[in-house]
Parts: sequence; structure tokens; C-alpha cells
Amino acid sequence: MALGLISVALFLFLSLDPDNDFTSTVSAASGQEGVEITYGSVIKLMHEKTKFRLHSHDVPYGSGSGQQSVTGFPGVDDSNSYWIVRPVPGKSSKQGDAIKVGTTIRLQHMKTRRWLHSHLHASPISGNLEVSCFGSDSQSDTGDHWKLVIEGSGKTWKQDQRIRLQHIDTGGYLHSHDKKYQRIAGGQQEVCGVKEKRADNVWLAAEGVYLPVKEAE
Repeated sequence: MALGLISVALFLFLSLDPDNDFTSTVSAASGQEGVEITYGSVIKLMHEKTKFRLHSHDVPYGSGSGQQSVTGFPGVDDSNSYWIVRPVPGKSSKQGDAIKVGTTIRLQHMKTRRWLHSHLHASPISGNLEVSCFGSDSQSDTGDHWKLVIEGSGKTWKQDQRIRLQHIDTGGYLHSHDKKYQRIAGGQQEVCGVKEKRADNVWLAAEGVYLPVKEAE
């Protein structure tokens, strides 16, 4: 799908989002350097080592929690790989605010409105920490909270930066690898949490619609 079509579709989505400020300017970015990731942006996360995108769809795990499954997806164009960057409840952060290193955030799956989640259930293939999607617009808990860890000297999250996401409740890092599901079409691979920093838990922001940094009032 061409970037222009993606941008139009996501613009329409953001216009319907109750948290969206209708006066905001939406900027599309793909492969650009130095673009800030701000609250309200709709992005894909690319696993650095395998280049798969963080992905979910309304299919439950057949084991563990039975919650909505999360996988790594090889294609670039699938709309089930879009996530909305949200603050945690109770914070004063607003749409368009930059996100500093060490900040706790949430990622909301665009299509199903559930939150990227983890807990102590075992993941289906490797037996690490299961990563799922859980909740709704009005239902979220601390199992949806992830700490932004920036690799290198960056102070705020940018598109070209290597990052890790560390789960607050379990301490596990969002992780993927080349272990693939045999019964899921498209060669999708397992996403899980591991408690050690490894080369396989580094991600980068990829395709999406990035809201520009909101100027201080």
C-alpha cells in the first residue's frame, strides 16, 4: 500500500478518535530520521533483528491466558500492525507531547482497541513471558504499562532510535525471535517477554502517522 493511502486512512481514523485534537496537524513519516514519536501517534514497531512488525488480531491464544494473541508479522502493509502511543492513566501528558527516556507508556492496538499487555503466563513456543492484548478503551491496568528504554544517548523517543520496552509488572523486555508458529498463516513469529537485555529485544519505530510535537503554551 502506498504511503499516501496509509496516511489518508490513518488521518480518518485519528479524526474519529475521541482523544484526538481536531486542530492538530498530522504528519506522515516513513524512513525519515529524527522524527519525534509523540502521544497520539499511530506507529508500527519493527523488530530490529528480523524486521518483522509487532502485530495483533482478534484471535486468542490457545494456551496460557487465552487473551488476544500478539505476534511478529513479516509484511509491511498489514493494518493489524498499527499501535497508538498513549500515556498511562493519571499522567498530565497530552497528545503531541514528546516522550522522554524512562517514561512509562501504553500501546493501544488500533483495530481492536486493546492494550499491549504482559503477565506471568508462559508464552506458547519458548515458555518465556506471554505478551498479549487485553482490555478496551475503558479497561486498562498496570499490566499494560511499559517503560521506554532508549539505546544510546537520546533523551526523547525518535523514529531512528533503537529502543527497548520493559514491562513494569514483570520486568520483562518486549522480545521476538525467529521461532515461528506452524498453524498461523504468513510465517508469523512469537513475541514474548524476557527478563534479560538481549539483541532480540531491540525495536525501532517504522511506518505510521506521527503527530508533530506540540508547542508549549
